[in-house]
Amino acid sequence: MRVNDSMTLDLLPARRPARIVSIEWDQLLPEEAKRLRTLGIDEGARVTVAHRGIFAGRDPLALEIGRMTVALRRVHARAVTVQEDVKQAAERA
Repeated sequence: MRVNDSMTLDLLPARRPARIVSIEWDQLLPEEAKRLRTLGIDEGARVTVAHRGIFAGRDPLALEIGRMTVALRRVHARAVTVQEDVKQAAERA
């Protein structure tokens, strides 16, 4: 996969900064969508997967967004499309 390709958030490698490019809101229950928006998970937000859980399926994901770290189930992460932030990744290196 090339660096600039889009992928769903559940496939983003840990510690790689990315920007949310779209969210399939219709794949989420209204309460779930509201929770994600309240946490700042919306188009344009910068996110990083801090680590994955230890349970079967590596659930949940620990997601860094701004100064927060939130837990996000993989099923919800699959509704979020991200693109790696090449510039931010280079700054971290």
